[in-house]
Amino acid sequence: MAKNQKIDVSGTVITVLRNDTEDYISLTDIARYKDAEHTDTIIQNWMRNRNTIELLGFWESIYNSNFKPLEFEGFRKQAGLNSFVMTPKRWIETTNAIGIISKSGRYGGTFAHKDIAFEFASWISIEFKLYVIKEFQRLKADENDRLKLDWNLQRTLAKVNYHIHTDAIKENLIPAALSKSQTSFVYANEADLLNVALFGVTAKQWREANPKVDGNIRDMATIEQLVVLSNLESINAVLIHQGLNQSERLIQLNKIAITQMKSLINNKNIKKLK
Repeated sequence: MAKNQKIDVSGTVITVLRNDTEDYISLTDIARYKDAEHTDTIIQNWMRNRNTIELLGFWESIYNSNFKPLEFEGFRKQAGLNSFVMTPKRWIETTNAIGIISKSGRYGGTFAHKDIAFEFASWISIEFKLYVIKEFQRLKADENDRLKLDWNLQRTLAKVNYHIHTDAIKENLIPAALSKSQTSFVYANEADLLNVALFGVTAKQWREANPKVDGNIRDMATIEQLVVLSNLESINAVLIHQGLNQSERLIQLNKIAITQMKSLINNKNIKKLK
C-alpha cells in the first residue's frame, strides 16, 4: 500500500498502515470500539498483562534481529504487578521493538503488526476480532485484484506500443495536422505543448469550450489518447535534450501523435481495455 487504508468493522473505522512491506493496524482505532474517550488507557492496560508482554517479546524474538531480550526479560518479570506500567513508547524505546509503532500528529496513534493487532482485538472482544480479520482479508483481496489489473494493463500497453511501431497507416489523420499559426505560437508550458500536439487545443481553450464538464482535457481523454500522450512526454524530453526549439518540437510531436493515433484506432488490444 502506498498510503493508509481504512476498513469498517461494525461501524468502527480502522486504519491500516503499510510500513515497508508489512501491514500495521491501528490499535487506537480498535480501542475506540470499546471506549472512544480512553483509547490510550485501554492500550496501556492491555500492555500491563503478562500474557501481552510475552506475546510482544516472543514476536520480536522471531522477527526482529535487533530486539533486546534482556530488557524484555526485565519487563516480563514485572508484568502483572500493580506497580507495573507499560506504554507503547516505553516498550519501543527500551526493547528496540518493531512490532508496535507510535505515530504522532493528526493521523497518528498506536499501530501494531497485524499478528499483534489481531490479539489486541481478541482482548477487546472475540467477536470483534473475527470481524476485524474478515474485513482485513477483504481489503487484501481487493488489493490483490487491483495489482492483477495493473499488471494486465501494463502488459496490454506493452503490446500496444509494439503495435505502434509496426502497423501501417490506414485511417484518416487523427488528430488533425496543425496550422502554421499554431506551430509558431509560444506556449506557456510543456504540458500545453503536448495538449496542442495531440488534442489541437490548450487546456484553457478546452475549458472555455467545455464550461459545464467536470475535469480537464486529460480526464476526458480516451485510452488511445492517454497511451499516445504518455509516449509524447518521453519523446518531448528527448527533443528538448537535442536542443530543438518549441516550434520544431511541436511540429514533430504533432506528426508523431497523428501516426500513433492512426495505428491505435483499430487496435484489438486497446479495445480490450474499454
